[in-house]
Formats: sequence, C-alpha cells, structure tokens
Amino acid sequence: MSVDGETVRLGTEADEPGWEVDPNDEWGVAVIATVGRQLKLRREAIGMRVTEFAAVMGYGDDLVYKVESGKRIPRQEYLDRADEVLGAGGLISATWEDVKKVRYPKKVRDLAQMEAKAVEIALYECHIVPGLLQTPEHARAVIGAAQPPYSPDDVERMVTARLARQSVFERSPAPALSFVLEEGVLRRPIGGTMTWRQQLERLLEVGRLHNVVLQVMPMRSTTHSGLDGRIELLKFPDGTAVGRSDGAFNGRPVSDPKHLRILELRYGTIRAQALSPGDSLTFIEQLLGET
Repeated sequence: MSVDGETVRLGTEADEPGWEVDPNDEWGVAVIATVGRQLKLRREAIGMRVTEFAAVMGYGDDLVYKVESGKRIPRQEYLDRADEVLGAGGLISATWEDVKKVRYPKKVRDLAQMEAKAVEIALYECHIVPGLLQTPEHARAVIGAAQPPYSPDDVERMVTARLARQSVFERSPAPALSFVLEEGVLRRPIGGTMTWRQQLERLLEVGRLHNVVLQVMPMRSTTHSGLDGRIELLKFPDGTAVGRSDGAFNGRPVSDPKHLRILELRYGTIRAQALSPGDSLTFIEQLLGET
C-alpha cells in the first residue's frame, strides 16, 4: 500500500467527523447498513479479505470495517472505487443516490420533503434570511457562526442540505411562494460586503419570479404579530396543510384547522403591515446601492 499524500488523506477518513450514522435516523441507519452489507458480501464473494481490499482501495482497514458494519457513511469516491474493485458494474456506485441523502440531517430531509410537495409556502423570518433564499456564501457564514462551532465538514454538509431545498424553485408547476423578511435582517452584512451584496442580488432575483411574493417588514412598524418568532405555513394539493410558529403551540408543527387559522391570521396581519412587493424590491435595490 502506497504512502503518498492521497493515501494518507484517505486513510484518516475513518475518524473524520460528519460521516457518522445518526442512530436516531432509522431510515438512514437502514440505508447505510444495507449498503455496508452489500459491500461485504461482494468482497467475500471474490475471496478478498479486508486487509487486501483496503490496500487495493487505498483506505485504512478501520474505515472498511466501519463502512461494512453500517457505522460509517461512505463517500461517493469510496463507492465508485469499490464498484471498480469488486466488478459490480455500476450497482455499488448507484447506491450513492440514497447514501448522499443520509448525509443531510433528518429534520432537514423531512422539511425538504414537505416543501417539495407543497403547492403554497408562506414564511415570515425575523432573525435571518430564510434558508430557501440564502446564497451558498451566506449560508456558509450563518452556519459557520454557530457556537460551539461545527467542524468544517459539518458546515459543508449543512450548506449542501440547505441549498438542496432550493430545488423548490425549479418545480413545475411552480408553487406559490410568499416571504416576509425583517428590514434589520437585510441590513446585517453577514459574511462581509461581497457576500452581503450577492445575497441582496439573490433576493431581487427571486422576488421578481412570477410565483414569488417577497415583502420587507420596515423597522418603522413598531409592533406586529410576528415579534415572537418565525412562522411557516405549507399547503398541499389534497387541501391539507401544516404550520409552525416559534411563538405558538410550543413551536410544534400543527395541522389542526383551528390552529392553522391562528397562524394564517398572524401571517396575514404581518403581510398587511409589511411593504408592498413592489416597494420591497425598491427598498432592497436601495440597500444594494448603498453597499
């Protein structure tokens, strides 16, 4: 087994954070266990021991054991190399389509699945630019600011998951999207001037889409019904809906019509107090001009 820089890098991946399987993620555990079992059976079928397989692969024995026992999420290059070594004809490489989803935190996958089915999405955000609207650089700056800090690998994992949700803008037929953002959020130059400018430009781009209504809550509005936190409402083709608010029902998702009416009332009053869509875009253009 060679000891060049690439092999040394690959050999350390068994202990690299961010690729462990979340034991509370039942679907994720099942996917990684199935892939690991398939890898082990194929390796044993050609009479190759772990040490031999690891040497050919360019990885350490420990990583191979962890992947085959379902304790480690394999990278795409690991699966591609294993497919080649084991002569799987692309079957192992194809498992990446499921494996890569396990890399996303379960709560993000659940949210993305609901957003992908919704015909209407309404969101009021008071502290940050919503994830659906963030640029990669802005998302990286927001996630990277957490304390205690995430590892670089975890940051990239979470950025990737957040950006994957933005496929909602590519759906056909397009869902109806409504956003209300606080003026103060737009004035905070998270990530520095260039990242801030790119984020404002992204908001203008999205705000001009035919299926999007984007509004700004001006700071001159001294009070409104969203002061106690974020509100999100999703409506589905079958007429059902789900909503959540930081300031209602202990922050839990709700689907009861009586609870949904309360959230809809709050969101409606917030929209009524915000700048009109046209004035909101003009305001963002002015902010961009000031940078």
